[in-house]
Amino acid sequence: MHPMQLLEELLYARGPGGKEEEVRVICERELREHCDETWIDDAGNLIGLIRAPNAPTDHAQTAASGMLIMAHLDEIAMAVRTINDDGSLQVTALGGANPVNFGMCPVDILGDAAVLPGVLSFGSMHVTRQSPQGADVQDGNVHWRDVHVVTRQSRRQLEEQGIRAGTRVVLSQHWRKPFYLQDAIGAHFMDDRAPVVAVLQAAAMVALTPSRLAQDTYFAFTTMEEETNAGALFAAHHLPCRTAVAVEVGPIATEYGTELSANPIVVVGDEKGHYTRSVTDALIAATQRAGYTPQPALLVDFASDASAILAVGALGRAGCIAIPTENTHGFEVVLPAGIEACAKSLTRFLMQGQT
Repeated sequence: MHPMQLLEELLYARGPGGKEEEVRVICERELREHCDETWIDDAGNLIGLIRAPNAPTDHAQTAASGMLIMAHLDEIAMAVRTINDDGSLQVTALGGANPVNFGMCPVDILGDAAVLPGVLSFGSMHVTRQSPQGADVQDGNVHWRDVHVVTRQSRRQLEEQGIRAGTRVVLSQHWRKPFYLQDAIGAHFMDDRAPVVAVLQAAAMVALTPSRLAQDTYFAFTTMEEETNAGALFAAHHLPCRTAVAVEVGPIATEYGTELSANPIVVVGDEKGHYTRSVTDALIAATQRAGYTPQPALLVDFASDASAILAVGALGRAGCIAIPTENTHGFEVVLPAGIEACAKSLTRFLMQGQT
């Protein structure tokens, strides 16, 4: 499948944390074509293994020498807190999102028995400060307490269809169509669908010449990254790996010295600390060998599956490579060339500079 067709299919798939099945099914279909083994672990991660035929055979050297490459399945979303008497829903964020990240928009309510339509509402602009949310709406300072989801169903009807506290609410498929502009593409949830495509492309390229791998490589499509990094932490504790690399979207900002281009961002550190210098250097060198100019960046307000792994000591070595992205956690804009550049750089990294 053409990478942009795959990306569009992934963008339409709904994947809130803890309910990533729609995204995982697509990834599994693509991944199993390239891997020696694929499976879903107890945390819901999709794992694909490409073995390195020339890796050392001594068990002492190979027991924990694998490479873990991660892109996450989940997206920022919402969860139901309570059902109001009129059938509207109070919701809260799943992951790092404010109401402005979604706007007033159509949503899909993922009930146990059905997917129901709803509309995310901040209330009318034509109210005064006498309305509970009036001041916040008028000031453009909307909080989750100001938000509700209109369902036009009764509390009983909702409960009968499996809507309850914790039910996931996501941006509707009606609102997920990508928008093409010149050399770029915009859509919600490029985080982390664009990196997912890059990792799948890298797996396909590595599978063509697995003899060039220096170590067994585990491609992990992880769960719950936007909330707790639970999937990545589980994978790090249960796979025989020494090094982890997260593949992410990277913010465009003057303060970080990053720009919207094909050139991958190599994250040197984030809010959880600095990445392993040797891994960062290897990612920079691989990006250069792939023909790109790396954008090293210290992203102070950012975190990834890899930095979460480092922070708890699940593995001792980790790095992060990212696709330059405008409007992270909003209507995100990336370059298709940026996805390709990330895939090629990651492949060079896994081949450790061999030609």
